[in-house]
Amino acid sequence: MTYSQAIIVPSRIIFFMWLVFFIEQYYAIALGVWGLYPRKLTGLTGIVTAPLLHGSLPHLISNTFPLLFLGTTLYFFYDRIAGRVWFNCWVITGVLVWLFGRDAYHIGASGLVYGLASFLIFFGIFRRDMRSIFISLIIFLIYNTMFYGVLPNHPGISWESHLFGALVGLGSAFYLRKAPAVTSG
Repeated sequence: MTYSQAIIVPSRIIFFMWLVFFIEQYYAIALGVWGLYPRKLTGLTGIVTAPLLHGSLPHLISNTFPLLFLGTTLYFFYDRIAGRVWFNCWVITGVLVWLFGRDAYHIGASGLVYGLASFLIFFGIFRRDMRSIFISLIIFLIYNTMFYGVLPNHPGISWESHLFGALVGLGSAFYLRKAPAVTSG
């Protein structure tokens, strides 16, 4: 897969994140109610919508660049399994937050970011080929401090999304460790 192909999915998601944010700002509407609210039927839609919603411009920016980098890395180096990993980190993380998160609206793409970073770090460890180990090392060096985010240290931040995203990334790396990860040729 070429770089220009690998950037398509992350770019589209980021485009929709920014579009939703600008619609919310322009029309002065609060879309946070479409976030994920644990154990409420109305909160189920948040499994799909929460990663597209952000509470502020700094929140949106803090998810944009890691999502672009990690998503492009995933699709560039592991194109055959990238869709499954992306789906797991988005949907399964959301389901786990819905089941076990605290009673509050959870919004933002940080669960997805944590899932992708965790996958890229642990995939090399489980896979044990030189390329995957090298990618793991680079991602770990860049994102090693993110693991402090899985601790409940800020009341307004969904540490549950961080924690479950990281666990889903870890689980996906283990589950897919023997799957063909790259399209040959």
